[in-house]
Amino acid sequence: MEERPAIFLISDRTGITIEKLVHTLLTQFDNATTDAHFRAFQDSPEKISKLVDEIDTFAEREGVAPLVFSSVVDESLRKQLKTAKTEIVDIFDIFLPNLSTALHKPMNQNVGKAHGMGTESEYERRVEAVNYALSYDDGARIKGLDKADLILMGVSRSGKTPTCLYLAMQYKVLAANYPLTEDDFMEGRLPEPLKPFKEKLFGLSITPERLHQIREERRPGSKYASIDQCRREITAAESLYRQQGIQFVDSTAVSIEELAIAVMQQIGMKRGV
Repeated sequence: MEERPAIFLISDRTGITIEKLVHTLLTQFDNATTDAHFRAFQDSPEKISKLVDEIDTFAEREGVAPLVFSSVVDESLRKQLKTAKTEIVDIFDIFLPNLSTALHKPMNQNVGKAHGMGTESEYERRVEAVNYALSYDDGARIKGLDKADLILMGVSRSGKTPTCLYLAMQYKVLAANYPLTEDDFMEGRLPEPLKPFKEKLFGLSITPERLHQIREERRPGSKYASIDQCRREITAAESLYRQQGIQFVDSTAVSIEELAIAVMQQIGMKRGV
C-alpha cells in the first residue's frame, strides 16, 4: 500500500482559507485523503519556531516528512517556516508574484483580511443578515418579508434553513424561507403571504428517496417520513413551481456552498470578491 504523507495546514489566522483550498486541490487526486494537522494563529516568531520543531520531530518520528501548506502572510514568518525539513507549499509565493504583476500593485501583507470584519458597515450587514435568516426561518414570521433579498420555499427538510444561513454568513443576503405544506398543495396556488413577493421566490426540491432518508432520521416510521408521502410532496412542490413560473433547483447531490451559488446565479444576485 502506498504511504501518503501527513499534511500540516498552517495559518496566521483561522485557517479557513487554506483548509478550503487544500481540500479542493486534493479532490483532484484519487485516494489522496490523509491526516491533516491544523495549526491556526501562527502569528509570531516564537510560535513559528515551535512549529518548525514540531514538524521536524514529526518527520523524524514517522519516517516520512509531512507536506506543509501555508497561508501565513508575513514574509519574515514565511521564511522562518521554510527552515523546516520538509516541502512547504506557500500559497502566497505561488499566486502573489503573478497577481502583483497583473495588477501593477505590490502586496501589502495585511494579515487576516480574508476573514476579518472588513468595514464596520459590512460587519453590521452580515450580523443583520444572520439575524434575519434566524427570525424568518420556516415561515416563523410574515411581517417584514418585504425586506428580504430572497425567499426560499420548499417542503420540510429540503435544505432551506442551512442554505439561508450560508447565504447570510457568506454573502450578507437577507434570506427568508417558507415551508410548503399539504394545505398549499391542496389549493394548488402560492401561499397567501408569498403572493406579494413572487419576484423574490426561489424553490428547492430534492429526490423523494433522499427526503425519506432525512425524515426517517428525524421521525422514524411516521407518515411524515414515508416514501409515498415524500413522493407526493415533491411532485406537488415541483408542479407548483412550474405552474407559477418559479425557478427551482434540486438540492439532493450538492453541498450547501454549491446550492447557495446555484441559487444566486439563477436569480442574478451578485457575489462580492
